[in-house]
Amino acid sequence: MERNIFNYTKKQGTFGCLEVTIGWFGKERVDYLTYDTKGIWRCYEIKVSIADFRSKAHNTFCGHYNYYVMPHELYEKVKDEIPSHIGVISNGYQSIKRAKKQELGEDEQVLKDSMIRSLSREVEKMMKSKDPNAIDGMNRTISYLQRERDRYRRDYQRLRNIGYTKYGRGWDRED
Repeated sequence: MERNIFNYTKKQGTFGCLEVTIGWFGKERVDYLTYDTKGIWRCYEIKVSIADFRSKAHNTFCGHYNYYVMPHELYEKVKDEIPSHIGVISNGYQSIKRAKKQELGEDEQVLKDSMIRSLSREVEKMMKSKDPNAIDGMNRTISYLQRERDRYRRDYQRLRNIGYTKYGRGWDRED
């Protein structure tokens, strides 16, 4: 299923990583996380059995769009237990229930840093496997995400400097 969901989400401008731990020493882990050039985060939780679906393990749904990835047979058994805003990808390659857009459940910078750390871990694995083509691809992805992180930091500082706050009076603040 991991390979299928990777192939399902593989598009130009979309970057993904398996097993992303959220935050430093985080207790939450997303089975598969994607980020695209439009700034959209998607979380995918892979479930292979009813026991897996109903386990006490935390489902990390902190993206704009969140999905279960599961066999179609499992979906038929648990479809009434899936919240309305969570989408479902059958067998990792066919959407059978659309996700509804949500506010991020985690700070975007935390998500970016978490993804970069996890991609770096994957690069280390690739280096040990001595597969230079895979390493080049991972390095390009890491570089892109680092540039995006830096751009968001600059935008944040610019907004902060002109007095914009989430609950403030807007762009034309007069104090």
